[in-house]
Order: sequence, then C-alpha cells, then structure tokens
Amino acid sequence: MRRIELRGKLIVFEGLDFTGKSTQVEILAARLRETGFPVTMTREPGGTKLGETVRQVILSKEHMELLPLSELSLFITCRAQLSAEVIEPALAAGDVVVSSRYRLSSLAYQGYGRGLDLRLIEWMNEIATSGRRPDVTFLLDLSAEEALARRGEKRDRIEQEDLEFYRRVRTGYLDLTTGDKSVCKLDAAAPIDVLAGEVERFLDL
Repeated sequence: MRRIELRGKLIVFEGLDFTGKSTQVEILAARLRETGFPVTMTREPGGTKLGETVRQVILSKEHMELLPLSELSLFITCRAQLSAEVIEPALAAGDVVVSSRYRLSSLAYQGYGRGLDLRLIEWMNEIATSGRRPDVTFLLDLSAEEALARRGEKRDRIEQEDLEFYRRVRTGYLDLTTGDKSVCKLDAAAPIDVLAGEVERFLDL
C-alpha cells in the first residue's frame, strides 16, 4: 500500500536558502507526471500575479528598511493569495500540489530568525491558508555554515543575512518539526539524485 494517497495532497519542501528546494520540487513534479499524476508546482513567496509582485518587494535590497512585522505581513499576503488562487483549487481538482516553502517558513524565518511571536505567526498562517497544512513536508536540513558556503555573489535581501540569523532559522526548523510524523528530514548535503531517490522512496513512487 502507498504510504499516502497522493491525489489531492499538498507536498512541501522546506529548509534554509541554498538547500536545493526548487530543484527537488522540479524533480518530484516530473516524476509524479511520469507516474500519471496531475501536478501543480508553486513557490513562496510568489505563485500568483500579486504574489510575484510582492515577492520583488520582499527580496529587493532597495527595501532594507522593511520591519520584521512588515516582512511577515507581505509573506502572509502572498500565502493567502496562493492558497485561494492556486493551492485550494488544484487540490480540489485532485492535483498533487508541490510547493517550495509554505507555513513553516514563516515560523522559522520570521519567528526564530526575526524574533516575532510564534503564536501570532501561527494565527496569521491559519487565516491565510484556511487551516490547510501540508500532507507531507520534506525538510532539507543543512547546517547554516554549509548553506552559506553555497551562497553566490548575487544575493537578495534575505540571502545576505549573517550566519547567526541562519543558525536561528535552522534551529527553528528542527524545533518545529521534532516529533511531526508528516515531516521527512533529509540531509541536504547529499547529492541531488540521492535526495530525489529518498523523496521517491518515502512517497512509494
């Protein structure tokens, strides 16, 4: 028996920047389509017309004055639009939705990273997603040091944060997912094909 029935399910890849989430989303989506599943791919922030516009504001170094609460509010705006316009309709149609980032990112980045109240973030997440939680989350775990070693010269506003910020975010991911059976933690230091194989095995593909 398959571990979960995949049609109409939400699968999310989470983790620090530079851990290969987008690559794994693309690989899994292609594999699912090969197997005959209808798939919707998306990402945060973004995924809708409004979301992509707001994404530019969030990531632009022209907006270094952005406060933690303002940053969170922009992410929540993107999430609400994505949920209503893309995720919920796709799930209702029986698609497998595969996303790079979702609710957990705000708890890790704006909660642990920026120091905002986790209860506030969770409340905003609940409203933005109408209570929708991922059916499966793949946490691509990597030390902050290893993640930043992959960082190139071109960095967005968040990617240029320092080592201590990324250490806090990683701690958040680990704390928040401990004991959660819907989360599969993977070593993001592994080669791309090895990670993809572990994802497929977990989903019984």
